Amino acid sequence: MLKVKEIFDLGTKMGVAADPRGPKGVQKYLDRVKKQYDSLKKEDKEFFDVEKLTNPFPDGFIHVDDGKTQVKRVMAGIDVNEGEILLASQLNERGKKIDLVIAHHPEGKGLSNLHEVMEMYTDVYPQYGVPVHIAERLTDERIREVGRGTHPINHFQTIDIAKHLGINFINTHTITDNLVDKFMKEYLEKNNPETVGEIIDCLMLLPEYQYAKKNGFGPKIVAGAPNHRVGKMMIEMTGGTNPSAKVYQQFSQFGISTIVGMHMREDAIKNASDSQLNIVIAGHMSSDSLGMNLFLDELEKHGIEIVPCGGLIRVSRVKKGKK
Repeated sequence: MLKVKEIFDLGTKMGVAADPRGPKGVQKYLDRVKKQYDSLKKEDKEFFDVEKLTNPFPDGFIHVDDGKTQVKRVMAGIDVNEGEILLASQLNERGKKIDLVIAHHPEGKGLSNLHEVMEMYTDVYPQYGVPVHIAERLTDERIREVGRGTHPINHFQTIDIAKHLGINFINTHTITDNLVDKFMKEYLEKNNPETVGEIIDCLMLLPEYQYAKKNGFGPKIVAGAPNHRVGKMMIEMTGGTNPSAKVYQQFSQFGISTIVGMHMREDAIKNASDSQLNIVIAGHMSSDSLGMNLFLDELEKHGIEIVPCGGLIRVSRVKKGKK
């Protein structure tokens, strides 16, 4: 069995291994954070979250951990709010002990730090030919926008309830987004779809997207057409949240033809379409579920039972009978 911190550390390790920047790129990010910390005045260091010095994904955190629980059963969801925490408490009272609740989407410090993860774009976009100075300008602008958007949110409401009820609680956001990003990139490269319609066909072979299709939120082509050729493809499934809508003109200019993402804002879809890009929206909850499932499968291999909630489409890829 694993303890809460061991589970979070396992997720972080998996997230680093799957990060589009590569492990060296992740370490460079941590080095920049350390340099920022070292440059602070003594009085300012008091307010610096030192966890960021070792956590490369600051939109994921251990929110509540009693430090002693050997985790046997996890309740996991895409969105975990007050209702899910109360549900965990009710299950505890009914004898189905929940040792840990895992959310995908960030809460608490993870949510207040969401915009910081977006620095990843500055390292990733040059891999696709976008000059670094353009990547930096567009990313910086969007980081400030997202930071302003999350600033007034009541970040700790759900965490306060978890503390009062004694529910261990963590969230893994970029950790599991990295997992689905890497999985999808390798999966589509292996299947090598020639047309945009064939990308949809590939997605529909995966059970998370089959479930989504049956329930009205399956994969969609929102720019381009099924018979359009794929060309150079980019997977856009990690990095905190949607990038700047202005970046799609740059992608088109520097050779990208097709983007496969989880979700996209309307202004971004318009800009992408105006730039003649093909855009496939795989689906938000289904793609988040796929990333979470890849992580939860590792917990299942350690003998941990998974109780899905909060919109998680739970699909186990662990061979039954094998721990």
